Amino acid sequence: MSTPPAVPVTVAITRQVDPARTSEMVAWMRAGSALAEAFPGFLGAGWVRHAPGSPQWHMLYRFADAETLHHWEESPQRRWWLTSAQGMVEHTRTERRTGIEGWFDPPREQVADLAGATRVALPPPSPPRWKQAVTIWLAFFPLSLTANLLASRLLPDGSLVVRTLLITLCLTPLMTYLVLPRITRVLHWWLHGQPAPWRRPRR
Repeated sequence: MSTPPAVPVTVAITRQVDPARTSEMVAWMRAGSALAEAFPGFLGAGWVRHAPGSPQWHMLYRFADAETLHHWEESPQRRWWLTSAQGMVEHTRTERRTGIEGWFDPPREQVADLAGATRVALPPPSPPRWKQAVTIWLAFFPLSLTANLLASRLLPDGSLVVRTLLITLCLTPLMTYLVLPRITRVLHWWLHGQPAPWRRPRR
């Protein structure tokens, strides 16, 4: 059997920090990025503040796959780095992006880090799970219905296993590369709680 391709994993972490300790936080973030760079699979990292004077910081890092990410997250270097911020940093939220949720991500906002040297992408929140499920169903139902009708006419004597195998082999790439990307673009406003296009004021 062939090995499935590695799927990069992006981790977004929100932390609370005393605004008076901004310079310490910048140094701590840079130290963490420098440590992560030495690990195999590291694809980049960055950080931004929510707003000037805000205590909320967002950190983003990305690894080539779940295995290399696990190696970094369980490393003694990272444990030491996290321990060194005790009393300064309060961890509030972690979000991982990989797999099916990537279909529902809107375009990432490009923002500069505090040093102004690099560009990082701060991932926006995913739509609610129930909206993701409804969107997948809206895409899958007409495809599944059409595929079953065609299979019953083209393979009237075929076994259930054979027909199901052929249907899933056809529908999986269609859903992944054609239908879901298009339907998520059409329903972007609904997925992310924005006004419908026909209700937006014209400029």
